[in-house]
Amino acid sequence: MRVVRHYLRVSQENLGADFNIDIGQGTCTMKYSPKVNETIIRTPKLAELHPLQDEASLQGVLEIFWRTEQAIAEISGMHSVSLQTQGGSAAIWANISMIRAYHAANGDAEVRDEVITTIFSHPSNAACAKAAGYKVITLMPDADGYPDIDALRAAVSPRTAALLITNPEDTGIYNDKIREFVQIVHDVGGLAAYDQANANGILGITRASDAGFDLCHFNLHKTFSTPHASGGPGAGASAVSEKLAPFLPSPRIVKTSAGFSVDYKGEQSIGKVAPFFGVAPNVVRAYSWIMALGASGLRQVAEIAVLNNNYLLALVRQIPGASAPYATGKHRIEQVRYSWQELFEETGISSEEIGVRMSDYGMHYWPATTRTLLPSRSRSSRPSPTRRQRSTSTSPP
Repeated sequence: MRVVRHYLRVSQENLGADFNIDIGQGTCTMKYSPKVNETIIRTPKLAELHPLQDEASLQGVLEIFWRTEQAIAEISGMHSVSLQTQGGSAAIWANISMIRAYHAANGDAEVRDEVITTIFSHPSNAACAKAAGYKVITLMPDADGYPDIDALRAAVSPRTAALLITNPEDTGIYNDKIREFVQIVHDVGGLAAYDQANANGILGITRASDAGFDLCHFNLHKTFSTPHASGGPGAGASAVSEKLAPFLPSPRIVKTSAGFSVDYKGEQSIGKVAPFFGVAPNVVRAYSWIMALGASGLRQVAEIAVLNNNYLLALVRQIPGASAPYATGKHRIEQVRYSWQELFEETGISSEEIGVRMSDYGMHYWPATTRTLLPSRSRSSRPSPTRRQRSTSTSPP
């Protein structure tokens, strides 16, 4: 009994879903992962699979991959999907690689050397574009927190390869001019990539294709209820329009008259971006979640997410010193970027200090230092609407 007590006490020194649900990594932890899905993926029929097995013995898991791809294609409105990427940043890298391959196939990759993103989109968009050799142009927010559309008009040119953008951004404010943003980029021959890693607030309501995007990606752990696993093993989904389908990572899962197979051909494919054809346990978890909810259930996920988020927003706004910058009085979608700026100006207590104190109560706190971007009573000017920079680091992973 003393041994049992010892290990129970040690276990309670850690945060976890079974002991304390108030653990999260910003937008990375958006929902509960059903325990029944953990039971499913632990069946020996899945747990003992090996990707180098003969295809004839992989038919079940290949079919689940294929069906999950079809579901995500429907959810996004895109033509084709790959589940090979092992997380959101890997999917962004696949996006920028496909963008580069597309322009190379059209003979203008050397000319199109600029990528546009926004300050409140995930920083991996800027980082992956920079790592791929592109010059990065960052759009700053207008007075209401939206990406500045006039700055976008000034930034596009024949050198524009793509726009990488999140909507809603991590402020939770939905950009209702998103179709116009995409069209501005298309008018100069660029592509538009939608970072939908976290799509909890718009499932079944709007799709990437509705705004004219050429490609998008999802994080299965943000939107489709697989565990985050502290960075791995994760899973992402890359979805593209028909003109970009030939450039998807290989191998692809294809359905034939004889069943399902793994196709390694793909002459225009960007090639492998991860080992084998994907993280099977997470794809099975996501497939189980999608099938359990169905189309109407997915929309209900979004409706409940928005309701919960705005309920919490109303409560937080009542806390002295707390505020939600930008779009004053408007609802948010599935998340909010809060600010302790007023508290700091009045007391000198910083966001980091609040985070340390919250940990004393067993709560995980994810601060982001963005004071220079927030409206301030002591400053009448706002940042320049665009700037070229090496990376963007204001959004939590």
